Amino acid sequence: MTDTTIEQATATASGTAATEQFRSKQRKETADVDTKRVDTLVTELLTAAHDIIRRHKVTYAEYDVLKSWLIQVGEDGEWPLFLDVWLEHVVEEVANENREGSKGTIEGPYYIPDSPSLPAEATLPMREGEEGTPLLFQGQVTGVDGTPLAGAEVEIWHADNDGFYSQFAPNLPEWNLRGTVVADATGHFRIHTMEPAPYQIPTDGSCGKLIAAAGWHAWRPAHLHLKVSAPGHQLITTQLYFKGGSHVSDDIASAVKPELILDPGPAASGDGREVTYNFVLDKA
Repeated sequence: MTDTTIEQATATASGTAATEQFRSKQRKETADVDTKRVDTLVTELLTAAHDIIRRHKVTYAEYDVLKSWLIQVGEDGEWPLFLDVWLEHVVEEVANENREGSKGTIEGPYYIPDSPSLPAEATLPMREGEEGTPLLFQGQVTGVDGTPLAGAEVEIWHADNDGFYSQFAPNLPEWNLRGTVVADATGHFRIHTMEPAPYQIPTDGSCGKLIAAAGWHAWRPAHLHLKVSAPGHQLITTQLYFKGGSHVSDDIASAVKPELILDPGPAASGDGREVTYNFVLDKA
């Protein structure tokens, strides 16, 4: 990792990229808003905030610090980061409480759509001499009834060995460690990549100030991000972690579930590690 990468991978730069990506997504995904629903949710949110102020006797000095911090979150472009780290895991839990099949978890702020399409056995785009431990991630996509889902798409993205994501940190190729693998006629896929590293969420911006003020840590465990889909079935968004990895038990984003922990073994090729993980999709 170069000094230039360290200096330029700032919270503001990452936050701005995440905000713009979210805005682009929202332009494509619109939804009708029920005014009664908005009234109920916002009223309850404000009531909860009022209760906190009363119970803890919040002072004007503390209120002004909060106001200043909220303004700075927006200026830093860190609302996607804040919401995805501290709230999204509960939204995901509620959204998928009745889903059968594989477990999902948060998308996070670093997703980019339309990654390069790759065959059922593929190596993710990466730099020459990409650092890290080689990983073969393989499996099968089926329906809840066990039917293989031919041509299922396994969209995968993850951080590099320094904990950086392409398109959110400088000096990385556009699609580094990102791709959409199309499963074969039996739903099988084999993805060659490099194991990602644990990483801290950006700490030089507003979210970092909150973390420092509260005495929290800023670490996420190493993980693979995936979106798996097939016609007639519900898309699953998930993350897969590594057994024994740092911060699997105290992920700042509270996104780890027991069903999502991988336990890779030595690769049959003798180079790196490999693991098999099967996805089961519920019907749409």
